[in-house]
Formats: sequence, C-alpha cells, structure tokens
Amino acid sequence: MTANRPAFRAVADKIREGIEAGVFAPGAKLPSDTALAEQYDTSRATVGNAFRALLAEGYLIRKGRSYLVSPLLRKILRDANVRYRKPNREAGPDGAPSRGAFASEVKALGMRAGSDVTVDRVVPPANVAELLGVSADEASVLSRSRRMTADDIPVQLATSYVPGEIAFDSPLENVDTGPGGMISRLAELGHPQAEVTEEINVRTPTDEEIEQLQLTEDARVYELLHVARTAEGRAVEVAIHVMPTHQWTLRYGWTLDGN
Repeated sequence: MTANRPAFRAVADKIREGIEAGVFAPGAKLPSDTALAEQYDTSRATVGNAFRALLAEGYLIRKGRSYLVSPLLRKILRDANVRYRKPNREAGPDGAPSRGAFASEVKALGMRAGSDVTVDRVVPPANVAELLGVSADEASVLSRSRRMTADDIPVQLATSYVPGEIAFDSPLENVDTGPGGMISRLAELGHPQAEVTEEINVRTPTDEEIEQLQLTEDARVYELLHVARTAEGRAVEVAIHVMPTHQWTLRYGWTLDGN
C-alpha cells in the first residue's frame, strides 16, 4: 500500500507497462502468479488481484487457468458518422466485400470478424414493440441475435428487431444476409434507413453477459439502443447492442448551423 493505493495496483501498473512496451506480446502467456510474485517481491494474492484488474481493463484474457495478453489491445472504433453508409457496410478497408459495418470495423484492426446468429420470430420487449408500432402480445417481429467476435474474442452481443410485416418470408430470415448486411436488404425491400438515433448507457453486465462476453464481474458494458427510421419517419429496426467498454471507442459527430 502506497499513499492509500492498494499494492495490486502497482503490480498491475508494472504488468501493463510490460504489455505496452512489448515485453509481453499480444497472445503471449504471462508468467505464473508465483513467478511474478517473486519478481515483484509481493504475494500471489496481490498478483492475482492485479490479474483481475487487468482482465477488467481488457489487457488480459483467461484461457483455462492461464492468463494471456489480449490479442485485442487496440479498441474497435465504432464511427457512427460513416458506419451506416453503403460503401462502409458493403466493403471493408481493403475493398473486399463485407457483411456489414461491424465486419469492416474489425477488419480495420487486421482481425477476422465472426458472428453466431440466431434468427427467430418472437414477441418483442414492450419498449421495442412501442418503438416499432407492433403488438407486444404476439410474435410480431423478426429477431436477429448475434454474438460477435474479433479473432474469436467475444466483443459484442446485439439483437435487432424488424417488424414482421417487413421481415417475415424475406431475405432477412437468412442467417447470412449478404453484402452490406440487413441494412442493405431492408433498402432492397423498399425500406431504406434515413435517420438513426442512439441512446447509450454504461452499466454492469448481467450474469449471462459475463459468460457470453467472457468478462469479470467488475467490468462495464455499453448498452446502446439503436432506432432506425425511413425518410417517412417509420421505425424499421430497433437494435440493442451490449459492448464491453474496454474494447470499444464510440465516435459521433454533427453539423452546427453556425449561429
């Protein structure tokens, strides 16, 4: 303890500095808590607490009983200014076809995007039903739930809801919606998105989110509520995204009127 600062914080600082300096490379296995306790002249318990702090910060991942340096040390940039534009959805930074904005964002880090998709006709949550103007008492929406990864590291949970009137018996029910993802398919169905609003809150993850995103209990996540509307003002998609804060940078911009 130094100046009321827990000892494990100083150990975490040293390990973090080693990671940032390249002493511990991305994907490398860290020395054992016994070895590090001896190196830093401290206890195994202190090193264990340092490991947990660095897990929460995203510097480490856990594999079995070992701690490895996270391959994802750079945050994924989710740039709302450009991610919904057709070129960014349908092609990655290398010009190759892309399955949506998320795939392009991950590819920009030199990583491989993955997504486990579940598609179903469901009864929507009450707030989603209200936003979409559909029934909350019957299976009135198509749900597309995704567990999204970057080089097999879980980085996001996302569920999109689309009115059944639009989505049922359409290409949106395919697991793979093709280049540009569901936004491009909605446009082809005659419902191009023209306006998006997003609300973001930070909270602790649920037990299920901890398991699916491989988080510690003291991690934090962004919960992002995304609502997309047509030029006529009809909401055609509501999506709820859950993203670990240590893995993502969220960027927004707007134009001022000059007054």
